[in-house]
Amino acid sequence: MTVRKNQARLTATEKRRFVDALLELKRNGQYDTFVTTHNGFIMSDTDNGDRVGHRSPSFLPWHRRFLIQFEQQLQAVDPSVALPYWDWTADRTAGSSLWAADFLGGTGRSRDGQVMDGPFASAAGKWPVNIRVDGRGYLRRELGAGGQQLPTRAEVDSVLAMATYDAPPWNSASDGFRNHLEGWRGVNLHNRVHVWVGGQMTTGVSPNDPVFWLHHAFIDKLWADWQARHPGSAYLPAAGTANVVDLHDTMRPWNNVTPADMLDHTRYYTFDTAA
Repeated sequence: MTVRKNQARLTATEKRRFVDALLELKRNGQYDTFVTTHNGFIMSDTDNGDRVGHRSPSFLPWHRRFLIQFEQQLQAVDPSVALPYWDWTADRTAGSSLWAADFLGGTGRSRDGQVMDGPFASAAGKWPVNIRVDGRGYLRRELGAGGQQLPTRAEVDSVLAMATYDAPPWNSASDGFRNHLEGWRGVNLHNRVHVWVGGQMTTGVSPNDPVFWLHHAFIDKLWADWQARHPGSAYLPAAGTANVVDLHDTMRPWNNVTPADMLDHTRYYTFDTAA
C-alpha cells in the first residue's frame, strides 16, 4: 500500500528518488500531458456543460483522481515513490526544507522570478517549461512576495469543522466545506497557497511547478481528514443537478470514474498520520 508522507519527514534518499522520477516523466514527455490536462479543466466549462476541475463540487474528487494517475506514473518509473504532501500550516516560510536545493529549489530571482537553484532550475537543463501561458520557458516562483501569509492550523480547523460538503449554487459562491477549502469564500486555503508560491502556480499551468503535487496532496489529505471527522456527511449534489458533476456522474477527461469512486482513498493509498 502506498503511504503518502509529510515532505518534512522524507529521507534524503526518498527526496532524491522522488525528484529523479519527476525528471524522468519530464524527459519522456509524460509530465507535460498532466500540465495540459489541468490547464484544459482549470476554469471554463467542459464541452458537455459540466464544471469539473475547479469552482464546483467535483474539485476534490477530480484532483484526487488526477493525483492518483500521476502517482501511478511516478511508480511506473520507481515503485518506491509516493506523492509527499506539504503541510503549509507548519512549513510556512521560504526557508522551509522543501525549498532547499536538494529538493524543490527556492524562490525566483527578483527581476523575472526565475528559479536559480535545485533540480528544476533552468540552469540545470532538465526542466523546460513547455506548456506556457506567458511565453517563458523556465520555472518561476515568488515565494511570499504578495504579502499574504500561508494559512494557519486554526484556519484549517475552522474549515474542517464545516459539516456540509457543498451547497447551491454549486460554484465559487457556495457556502460549504468544498468552496471554503478551495478558497473562493472564507479564510481561503487552497487558492491562497497558489498565490503565495507565485509564478506558474498562479496560472492554469500550475503543475509546471512540482510543488503543485505536494500542495494538492495536502488538500487531498484535508478532504480525507474532513471525511473522517464527518462520516455522515455525503458528497453533494447527489443527483439531477444541471451543469455540475453529481455523485454518480462520470468526470472528464477520464469518463470512467465518478466522485463516488473517489470517496475512499484507502483503496489507493494512506497517509503517514493514519492510525
